[in-house]
Amino acid sequence: MELQWNQPRTKLAPSLPLQEDFVYHWKAITHYYIETSDDKAPVTDTNIPSHLEQMLDILVQEENERESGETGPCMEYLLHHKILETLYTLGKADCPPGMKQQVLAFYTKLLGRIRQPLLPHINVHRPVQKLIRLCGEVLATPTENEEIQFLCIVCAKLKQDPYLVNFFLENKLKAMASKGSASVITEDMLKGQDSLTRDTGQPIQTEEIPTAAGAEQMEKEDDLPRQADDLSFSLDELNVTSSSEPSTIRPNQDYNLVNSLLNLTRSPDGRIAVKACEGLMLLVSLPEPAAAKCLTQSTCLCELLTDRLATLYKALPQSLDPLDIETVEAINWGLDSYSHKEDASAFPGKRALISFLSWFDYCDQLIKEAQKTAAVAMAKAVRDRFFVDVMEPQLMQTSEIGILTSTALLHRIVRQVTSDVLLQEMVYFMLGEHREPETLTDINRHPLRHRLIEHCDHISDEISIMTLRMFEHLLQKPNEHILYNLVLRNLEERNYMEYKPLCQEDKDVVENGQIAGAVDLEEDPLFTDLSPDNTLSAQEWLSASPPVSPEHPKNDGKTEVHKIVNSFLCLVPDEAKSSYHVEGTGYDTYLRDAHRQFRDYCAICLRWEWPGSPRSLEKCNLEASFFEGHFLKVLFERMGRILDQPYDVNLQVTSVLSKLSLFPHPHIHEYLLDPYVNLASGCRSLFSVIVRVVGDLMVRIQRIPDFTPKLLLVRKRLLGLEPEGPIIDHMTLLEGVIVLEEFCKELAAIAFVKYHASSTP
Repeated sequence: MELQWNQPRTKLAPSLPLQEDFVYHWKAITHYYIETSDDKAPVTDTNIPSHLEQMLDILVQEENERESGETGPCMEYLLHHKILETLYTLGKADCPPGMKQQVLAFYTKLLGRIRQPLLPHINVHRPVQKLIRLCGEVLATPTENEEIQFLCIVCAKLKQDPYLVNFFLENKLKAMASKGSASVITEDMLKGQDSLTRDTGQPIQTEEIPTAAGAEQMEKEDDLPRQADDLSFSLDELNVTSSSEPSTIRPNQDYNLVNSLLNLTRSPDGRIAVKACEGLMLLVSLPEPAAAKCLTQSTCLCELLTDRLATLYKALPQSLDPLDIETVEAINWGLDSYSHKEDASAFPGKRALISFLSWFDYCDQLIKEAQKTAAVAMAKAVRDRFFVDVMEPQLMQTSEIGILTSTALLHRIVRQVTSDVLLQEMVYFMLGEHREPETLTDINRHPLRHRLIEHCDHISDEISIMTLRMFEHLLQKPNEHILYNLVLRNLEERNYMEYKPLCQEDKDVVENGQIAGAVDLEEDPLFTDLSPDNTLSAQEWLSASPPVSPEHPKNDGKTEVHKIVNSFLCLVPDEAKSSYHVEGTGYDTYLRDAHRQFRDYCAICLRWEWPGSPRSLEKCNLEASFFEGHFLKVLFERMGRILDQPYDVNLQVTSVLSKLSLFPHPHIHEYLLDPYVNLASGCRSLFSVIVRVVGDLMVRIQRIPDFTPKLLLVRKRLLGLEPEGPIIDHMTLLEGVIVLEEFCKELAAIAFVKYHASSTP
């Protein structure tokens, strides 16, 4: 022993027992193959699983006993003797039967339990890459569970150190080499091979990553790893074929980790499929640009996402109740488990609907998590291969049932989408990318946009309501292009205005002609604070209004707020008002709602860098003819028919208009909420549309006996304060008047809240 301690390698002496133990277990495995004559017996009848487990335990123990990052002799032995290569070959041959499971489990535990980075070593990442190719080749095999565990641990390791993904992107030179191009395998590559094998104990440097052609050559020379002489072990003695990997490259096989996971997403076992989806989620989020490019250009990922979306959409019934589509429980892609028998609220097609919405949720989350270029590529694929190819024909059809179902599904998708990149592509699909002002002649430039807007005024009230609701939710999405495309591009030049200062006589007509009997807001008992945390009282807010100077009549886009509020509150004549007879329907309720909603809308628009005041008229092209745009045109036309439309349609039209009014853009505020805008000839605004409706109403009131009592009865019935009774004549008109009164109160509240926000520093 004394002589041994005097040897130069004395520092390794304490570790020798562990190494001897490790080598003993590895010899035991290799001797099994030399000595056995029965290679049909399952691996579980042998001691191989036990020996592999012991080897793992020794490696973990060795690492725990050494300083962090230091490679011990057992790990050196595993790397130097290419044990993982040998195990891969045995696993591929599945000899003895069940060996593939054992090998997958060994790789998984090795990568999971050893803390030091193993994947940079060529004698680890090369056999790992080969083993990845074996995963997902055949579905529903006994090894599926081990395959997905192995793939997921590799993904987790790459998430910890994203640069390592470069080891798993197979160079396209491999494809060239497989065509027999001898010149591809260059001298430099062979030198690269030498540099890779010279020191397996150190992480491989970037420039030492093997090219695929070099790796292919190495595989041919070295597929059966050289073992230590004393093992006298050769796989040639076994019935194991040791031919190198197939030389013909399969299409899209540059990123085998992705391809194997994609195969396993098709597993009939839901748990396996979900785990595969989780693995893909990890891979798409890696920041390496090369991986992102390979992911979208050299794998079937985009095709899988979109083809499955299309298949699941086409599996839906032709007709689904819109209420079922809207109310089906919140969808989470990882929890797509549903039993029709256990569901009391089941409806035909519910299983298919949940599957479709779950997969859409997965695509949405995947794109949300993905590296930017990968996210854009996947979102474009969803737009081209699903929205355009599959959904657009459904939305453009003429069947009312088909239009209703497809619009309800689009509405659900609009509500559900959370990825900014996918939302952008969906918006371009629905509205087009145009941003220049619309003209009457080109409103059909983007046929789907035109059709969707036309559906807001469809002969079917159900289709109109569903489409309006879809637009209402679309407007609340954090995407600037939606509002710009639908409204703002047509207000940019402010050419709805006639630029000439009002003389005092004109001002008196505007202020007094339509709002006779107006009360001062200061005297309005309903004017209360918006919320407990407001520091200014309503009185103080009003006193903050800037006076209107005759020399500068509203060129800054602001009019005294109490005049605006009164203009809306007094639009409906007293004989057509009914809310003051019913408790809890006051203007203060709208103030609170407007305050909360305006704050939400400001948060949505925060990043859009909108101007704080209207564009200077001197910079505007006021000579250009004004067109409010297709969207506002249809909304104004529906608003003009408020006395002749069903109650539900009116609620939805006014809801969309009030949402538009809430946006904190000065041109929207001026055009929709300032009654004192001097409109250019032939132009209309929201206020002027309502004025026309009120004019029509005042004529029609004269023809209806007992108008006010009937109006009050209808209001109480709508509020559930009176039981349903005999049918009342002119019901549509009476309901329309009630909606009109409430809408004017809502617009007054929005105008007030927005003014206060703009005048508060």
